[in-house]
Amino acid sequence: MATFSMTLSDLRHALQRMPWTSLAMPALVLLILTMLVLPLPPIMLDFLFTLNILLALLIIMVALNTAQTLDFSSFPTIILFATMLRLGLNVASTRVVLLEGHNGGASAGQVIAAFGEFVIGGNYVVGFIVFAILMIINFIVITKGAGRVSEVIARFTLDALPGKQMAIDADLNAGVIDQDTARQRRAQVAQESDFFGSMDGASKFVRGDAVAGLLILIINLVGGLAIGILQYDLSLSDAARVYILLTIGDGLVAQLPALILSLATAIIVTRVTTSESTPDQAGKQLSNPIAFYIAGGILTIMGVVPGMPNAVFLFLGISALGLGYFLQQQATRQEAMPELAPEAAPLEQNPDLLELSWDDAGQVDVISLELGYGLIPMVDSDTGGRLLNRLKGIRKKLSAEMGFLLPSIRIRDNLDNPPDSYHIVLNGSIRGTGNIVAGKEMAINPGNVLSEIQGQSAKDPAFGLDAVWIDAGEREYAQAVGYTVVDASTVIATHLNAVIKNNADELMTYDVTQQLIDKIAETSPKLVEDFIPEKLTLGTVARVLQNLLRERVPLRDMRTVLETLAEESGRTQDAGQLAALVRPKLGRLIVQEIIESDDTLAVITLDPTLEQLLSDLVSRATSYEEIALEPNLAESFFDSVRGTIEEMEQQELPAVLVVSPLLRPWLARLLRRTSKDLTVLCYTEIPDDQPIRVVSSIEVNQREDEQT
Repeated sequence: MATFSMTLSDLRHALQRMPWTSLAMPALVLLILTMLVLPLPPIMLDFLFTLNILLALLIIMVALNTAQTLDFSSFPTIILFATMLRLGLNVASTRVVLLEGHNGGASAGQVIAAFGEFVIGGNYVVGFIVFAILMIINFIVITKGAGRVSEVIARFTLDALPGKQMAIDADLNAGVIDQDTARQRRAQVAQESDFFGSMDGASKFVRGDAVAGLLILIINLVGGLAIGILQYDLSLSDAARVYILLTIGDGLVAQLPALILSLATAIIVTRVTTSESTPDQAGKQLSNPIAFYIAGGILTIMGVVPGMPNAVFLFLGISALGLGYFLQQQATRQEAMPELAPEAAPLEQNPDLLELSWDDAGQVDVISLELGYGLIPMVDSDTGGRLLNRLKGIRKKLSAEMGFLLPSIRIRDNLDNPPDSYHIVLNGSIRGTGNIVAGKEMAINPGNVLSEIQGQSAKDPAFGLDAVWIDAGEREYAQAVGYTVVDASTVIATHLNAVIKNNADELMTYDVTQQLIDKIAETSPKLVEDFIPEKLTLGTVARVLQNLLRERVPLRDMRTVLETLAEESGRTQDAGQLAALVRPKLGRLIVQEIIESDDTLAVITLDPTLEQLLSDLVSRATSYEEIALEPNLAESFFDSVRGTIEEMEQQELPAVLVVSPLLRPWLARLLRRTSKDLTVLCYTEIPDDQPIRVVSSIEVNQREDEQT
């Protein structure tokens, strides 16, 4: 018994978990089969006829309030089942009418009797005429028109399918949409073609239903008269009164839902696809005050003509005039309201959108960060993403350090990137790239860890140090053994910080230069008065600032920069020479960017012989492009520089090379690619009170020196 109880319990739970829609359709099919085979009692027929009317009303209400046709994509299938239900009812009601019709009254059910007696007044001639009119309306007008529209739409939709697919591919290739949007649009296009193709066939169901209703009426009339006269010995008048009224009532009660369903089909196939339902769309387009004024005026004039139904015409005419006035006042109020989102207006209401402007021409962003789709959650603060806050902090910090406001950093997704990678883009070109392991943190090995930890090997994208990706739970242990542990957002932000610092000169545009000058003019107007373009052009000043930023000289002391340029502009107009003349005036600021103010500056020098050799080369050349080192000397020189820089790094000292003012510009340019951490200064750039200590000297192989 317990086993049997458990089985019933399991069955009950299974039925509870099963969605009701999974049982509704099979139950409907069984009901239709039952009506086709088994006789139904009149009370059941009354219930099913009422249910059929309710279903038809429900379908047409949904069709009216559907914004887009695909929102009611199950409509063709619903038409099929609704048609079969109605035909099954016709068979069941025919069986009852022919078997029990001789008893008269409600022998075939209350619904059929009501439609036969009350609706048509008990007059079967009137009933037959009303039924014929309904059949003409349904079969010739609504069904035929809806079927024709379905055929045209299905053909046009299928013909346009290749063009729509190519348009989606073109938008995807142009970057207008992403892969997910393209996938959704392709699915929508496929659904549209399937829907309108199905509607073409479904309209045939409705048309066939109308024909079947007419044939069933004729069969019932002939069969009822024959049965009443031959089997039950009724007179022709009695048989006609009983069977014709019941047959007409049966036809009307079945034809009414058929007419409603035909109307719903016509509504679906004739509507124009917009974001509005049919009542909203029609209501807005019919709300024309001028049309109501004209129509109301005509009715009012007709209402004062003698012999016309004056009261009705005047009432409706004045009502139309009042409604027109109300619509006009409402339109005036809407025009007076401010546009909250004019860009969201549809294209047909904004013909100016068809015109192109310079805003439609794509321009690159100054600074942008392109993320693979796997990194997009890092931007969403609602899900714990901290990348936006990191980038805001980086922008604020760099703006304070470099002395000018950085452009906004634009973040965008790029489906061409691998899911877990990112690109740092300056002025449209990629300057840095990296990979992020989602959900993990990067443990960076500074070179002196106590023990190595296990994890996915990686490289710190900012400085190229060895690193591993670890779980967040291993953070404390990794820090304890000497690793520097940062989260994924900090990895990207630190990389962006390094890229911007290394390419800061590209951010110094003419506009930024003018903004810096205007900022100084607010507090020192005499300094910039007659400065541009009488003394220097804006372009020359911009190139001077770019040269300073290229060598990581901050522009926080912009007043000193402009004062020096104003003083030296009479000697030269060359941006490179002007930048060299500005640097000594910023010497203290340059040194403080390298060490603390109270520290001793550890420097590297050149061997006197080597410095003399290089000075001779530079003094004889008319431009830096003409200076060329002998290959063996160049190789030995660069090897010695790299070795010395490594020694300084091991001592945790900044790499600072001090040379003569003649050599500094050329060596800074030559050694920039060797190491971005090397700072090249000249003697005049070091303040007199700054303590220095020579820790190393760069020498070359004596054999190569002699060959030179």
